[in-house]
Amino acid sequence: MKSYLYIFALLLFYSCQLSKQDKTYRYDIEDFLKNDMILGGTFNHDESKMLYSSNRSGVINAWEVNLKDNSKKQLTFSEDKSYFAESYFPKDDRIILKSDEGGNEVYHIYIKDLEGHITDVTPWKGATSKFGGWKREEKSFFVVSNKRDRRFFDLYEMDIENFELKLLYENKKGLNLNKISKDYRYLTVTKAVTTSSSKLYLIDRVNGNIKELSRSDNADYEAQFFDLHTNYLYYLTDENSEFTYLIRYNLKSEEREVVWRTNWDIWYAYESYFGKYHVIGINEDGQTKIKVIDTESSREVMIPTIDGSSINKVYVSKSEKLLRFSVGSSTSPNNIFIYDLKNEQLQRLTESMNPEINRQDLVDGINVRYKASDDLDIPAILYKPKLANSTNKVPALIWVHGGPGGQSRLTYNPLIQFLSNHGYAILAVNNRGSSGYGKSFARMDDLKHGDVDLRDCIDAKSYLAQLDYVDADNIGIIGSSYGGYITMAALSLHPEEFKIGVNLFGITNLMRTLKSIPPYWEAYRKALYAEMGNPFTVDSIRLKKMSPLFSADKINKPLFVAQGANDPRVLRAESDDIVNEVRENGIAVEYLLFEDEGHGFRKKENEIKAYDRILKFLDKYLKY
Repeated sequence: MKSYLYIFALLLFYSCQLSKQDKTYRYDIEDFLKNDMILGGTFNHDESKMLYSSNRSGVINAWEVNLKDNSKKQLTFSEDKSYFAESYFPKDDRIILKSDEGGNEVYHIYIKDLEGHITDVTPWKGATSKFGGWKREEKSFFVVSNKRDRRFFDLYEMDIENFELKLLYENKKGLNLNKISKDYRYLTVTKAVTTSSSKLYLIDRVNGNIKELSRSDNADYEAQFFDLHTNYLYYLTDENSEFTYLIRYNLKSEEREVVWRTNWDIWYAYESYFGKYHVIGINEDGQTKIKVIDTESSREVMIPTIDGSSINKVYVSKSEKLLRFSVGSSTSPNNIFIYDLKNEQLQRLTESMNPEINRQDLVDGINVRYKASDDLDIPAILYKPKLANSTNKVPALIWVHGGPGGQSRLTYNPLIQFLSNHGYAILAVNNRGSSGYGKSFARMDDLKHGDVDLRDCIDAKSYLAQLDYVDADNIGIIGSSYGGYITMAALSLHPEEFKIGVNLFGITNLMRTLKSIPPYWEAYRKALYAEMGNPFTVDSIRLKKMSPLFSADKINKPLFVAQGANDPRVLRAESDDIVNEVRENGIAVEYLLFEDEGHGFRKKENEIKAYDRILKFLDKYLKY
């Protein structure tokens, strides 16, 4: 009898130890959402402070940090609408903000004065206005707004004494405004041809001449900056190349030369205030690689590495003495560091990670490749739960990014970490049509959405099923926006492939979405139709066939849907209709509608509610 009691006590002790171990690995969603989301980071006039945006209060507000002692100060105190910090004023600590209403993406520009009053300086109802940077004289700033015509964005100048507008460029042809030269003589604009090709034009504001700089109908062009003395224009293109590279165009001789080229896309470049540095960002396999070039010596400036993280963006202070780094990884939310170039000193300004979370408990994303059914290599990012192994198989999810044309990257995602932490393997697929892997790859899904891109996700399921730690019988699919569409397409067009689906802000009726594009997307409309299909032509036959709503009667797997009532991109009706149809099938559906959200989450409390419910849904229908 004693031996039995001993064995029972030993088993009880062992089970308690497992329970304690389990708790060290598993966190509530509140733990993950105690992390701060940190955006931007600009210096004030004397470079003693830095302005940034954070959702620490539960809603995105403006904050500043003192560079001497790292003390933080909240500058706006909204409990409802989000305030995004744009810039300090050039000679004092007034700030420029932008905000919309409930995520409707109709942004206005606000000024917060030194007494704390916040004033809307672009109060035109229904018009979207954006901060376009400061004039070098520092007495005015640029405003891009569709106040004149809701379809097109014009360029204005707003003085900071009376906040009056002056029209600089009237955009009547549906062009996209790019860059203006430091002497304000030249302006660049682009015209979208498709979502992966465009035209680039140079406008001389003195004589009115317009010159096309693009030289191919099968390439993309985007201006990056004019140099300090307006001798050169730097622009990106993938002309005669799979990947974008940086060109320098001589405004006088019209000669062009390649400045930087690699086997990945260069996705941004800019020049520091006095022209001492050029900063180049390269999209290398889902991570950003930064190059800082000293323009006098043409040599690369060595910047420090940060263990376990990558530098995503670099901003050079006006004095050109300090660099602001935005730093993050798949296991670390974004943080701000500054680097003193002269003293070679690195200073951390923010700590976005909840101290109650041990970063070692989180899951590093790993770049992988798998074979599609046609033998094409498909890039993806794999997240393997800590406790997963061949004797402890776990359920899995195919994660589909937004877009079309987006990319899953090695950046922090609280929902991915939350689900991985609770025992779900996740494969974030960069199906054909995704950006970052060459323009041929990006165009492979043109006019084939819901077909070849979805097949890549089905092949991803086969890849997951071969992993010895994945429960092959319990694989679901999840996605947001375009990823939500692929989720619904999977459940409706291939109803036996996935065990469940989670659709966040996803399209279900392609024709309705393409017909209801917001008016301020007019410059992009034809390009989107060229990729997706024109709902007003014979393309409508295919669009209807590939729309999940019209095959909703075939959906026979449990479904979770989240939608923002103010979403201007994917209308509420997209989710309402599919939920009603699936419920008529007698299939389990959970639907969360957020009255105060748009296309994605802005408020922590809504994220907490949605992600917690998603986990409960998965535990009920996928885990067992």
